[in-house]
Amino acid sequence: MIFSLAACSSSAPAGDDADAPAGDEKAAYKIGIITGTVSQGEEEYQAAQNLKKAYPDIVVTATYPDNFSTETEQTIATVTNMAADPDVKAIVFVQAVPGATAAINKVKETRDDILFIAGVCAEDPGVIAEAADICLLVDEISMGTTIIDQAAKQGAKTFVHVSFERHLGYATISARQALFKQRCADLNIEYVEATAPDPTGDAGVTGAQAWVTENIKVYVDQYGKDTAFFCTNCSMQVPLIQQCAELGAIYPQQCCPSPYHGYPSAFNISVEGHEGDVQYMLDQIAAKVKEYGNEGRMSTWAVAINMMMIEAGYNYAVKWIEGEITERCDETALLNEMKAIAGDETTITKYSDDAVGTLDNFFMILCPFYDF
Repeated sequence: MIFSLAACSSSAPAGDDADAPAGDEKAAYKIGIITGTVSQGEEEYQAAQNLKKAYPDIVVTATYPDNFSTETEQTIATVTNMAADPDVKAIVFVQAVPGATAAINKVKETRDDILFIAGVCAEDPGVIAEAADICLLVDEISMGTTIIDQAAKQGAKTFVHVSFERHLGYATISARQALFKQRCADLNIEYVEATAPDPTGDAGVTGAQAWVTENIKVYVDQYGKDTAFFCTNCSMQVPLIQQCAELGAIYPQQCCPSPYHGYPSAFNISVEGHEGDVQYMLDQIAAKVKEYGNEGRMSTWAVAINMMMIEAGYNYAVKWIEGEITERCDETALLNEMKAIAGDETTITKYSDDAVGTLDNFFMILCPFYDF
């Protein structure tokens, strides 16, 4: 059986229908995939549906509630209901929202044979790592180096970090900010701190977006077009992309790197009929950037990371169930599955901090950039 989901990445070979179970042949096992709804996380939802379409006898899907922070009992019920099917041998959980740890522990009371792969872990790393077999998260701190290196490659002489007090109080963002400053100093790039309105404040999202529209030009006028911009807030990416394209500035990546984050809305690109087709989206974005004459100065990651976690998690689970992978957590095998989707430059490192030490089953992911 071929385990690649072609719709998710042009680098993955297309699945062959002949390799799927025949019409009347029942699969020997099932793999559950739990995601958010379309409104909460369309990327991972579409990835799960694409896999279900490709392998209908193997894949079963479910979604956690939109109000997951207050409906943890529903999340737990969703997971336990899925695990009640004895044919389910593995569950891939992306995003692993609050309640995921409790759900996994509940299942393990009666089903300790199920493999759990948790992606985009929202709970304390030390806690969920005790429950899930494999935990996955984007390596946001290391982006403090990789984003500056990418900006330098794109010709940046100045780097503007757009954020606000609340975000700068987060440990991860603060640690990444320190790396931004250090790497800029290493590469002789001027570092500039820009304070925007908090989208959760009185001005709201509209006010924060208006600030971007009004102020990016001010910075470009002051520092020149060879200025790279990075903003820590999701809701501000669309106007930032628009301004960088129109003004010819540099945009190394979004706060949450993905071809689907910000770019489609900024450039009015429709995904209808191409849901989950990452290469289509990359091609459409590249065409728009070319229209602005800003080639080589805007980029993102080559994959939608949440989709990649699901596809790699599914492929890993299949090989574990079939005995090709013998360990519940095989770092080398996991990385190979990710590289097959996202490219050989993909790296994973084990999570480590002073409180929990190094977690051998909690992996931080970095993927290669895609230049438009």
